[in-house]
Amino acid sequence: MGVAEEIGIGMGQSGEQGRPHRFLQLLKGSGGEVGLASAPSSLSLEEQCDGCPTAHPGQDRWASVQEERHSRASPTAGGGGLLHRYIIGKKGETKKRLETETRTSISIPKPGVEGEIVITGQQRGAVISARTRIDVLLDSFRKKQPFTHFLSLALNQPVIQEKFLQFKEEVLEKCSQDHGVSSSLFQNPAKLHLTLGTLVLLNEQEIQRACDLLQQCKEDFVDQITGGKPLSVEVTGVEYMNDDPAMMDVLYAKVHMKDGSDKLQMIADQLVERFVASGLMLREWDRVKLHATVMNTLFRKDPSGAEERSNTVTGKSSFKERESFNGRNILKLFENFSFGEAQLDAVLLSQRYSSDASGYYGTAGRLLLH
Repeated sequence: MGVAEEIGIGMGQSGEQGRPHRFLQLLKGSGGEVGLASAPSSLSLEEQCDGCPTAHPGQDRWASVQEERHSRASPTAGGGGLLHRYIIGKKGETKKRLETETRTSISIPKPGVEGEIVITGQQRGAVISARTRIDVLLDSFRKKQPFTHFLSLALNQPVIQEKFLQFKEEVLEKCSQDHGVSSSLFQNPAKLHLTLGTLVLLNEQEIQRACDLLQQCKEDFVDQITGGKPLSVEVTGVEYMNDDPAMMDVLYAKVHMKDGSDKLQMIADQLVERFVASGLMLREWDRVKLHATVMNTLFRKDPSGAEERSNTVTGKSSFKERESFNGRNILKLFENFSFGEAQLDAVLLSQRYSSDASGYYGTAGRLLLH
């Protein structure tokens, strides 16, 4: 659910007291035009109305202006009830406390009903304060949810899969005696991918927002970087995530542009910047770490190949215990192993815990690189 703010801006003075305000909605279009409407609209962050505008022609002097802010979270069949209870609180205590402390009235849609949170107050500062505090609640709720989608680049081309299976076979042949090394650690070859960032998308509206944002990014900067051509990359060498190679949790293959450019890194970083700014993605790194996971201790219990969000975001793994493995010999023997070359032609909005006909993750949306 998005957050709307209704602000009395005093368009006329009158001796009448207690007359209820009538709220009209100010909408700002992509071209910057301003108009009135009676239904909510999806506005980008850049299109938010930040100030109190002047009265629209024909607007009643008693009308207040409703400024709509883009959705940060919405009730859904799967998670809406939890979100609703999170904002309302036990016996409505959270909502009551917010209203009392900010001197506002907060209207929240019933569970399972799509709609905006509407905050009404006499003072602009009070409304903004309430909105900010609700934003914090929504962000806190989102951070506690397991991610539902992620931006990915598929690396499951036949030649990559073949080389990966060779890598797996040789590791098990040469390093199976090392602590923790077993076949259960390896990625599903059909799901080999680069992860750019993870998202918590709580309903169809947020999924559509993510799809729309991908297309906007294509127009704004991706086409300019790629020149309308797929990205040619090589997958060579392995590295690990944590500090001690004898206690590894994740081993990944390194991915580089064949021409030595930083096009892939630029696209990854700018996409993440846009998605973080939209509120749909949580920042995990200052810079996207381009990596294709080939071994992960989480795969022991989650063979689907869907990586957990980084501990830097959630503060803890969803699995209480991870049995690390000794990867010293793997690093020594496969430091420069070549997994082959690939043409990357799309950034995908991939759905966690899903598979398509090829065995890769189900795709909710895509940004074509060509």
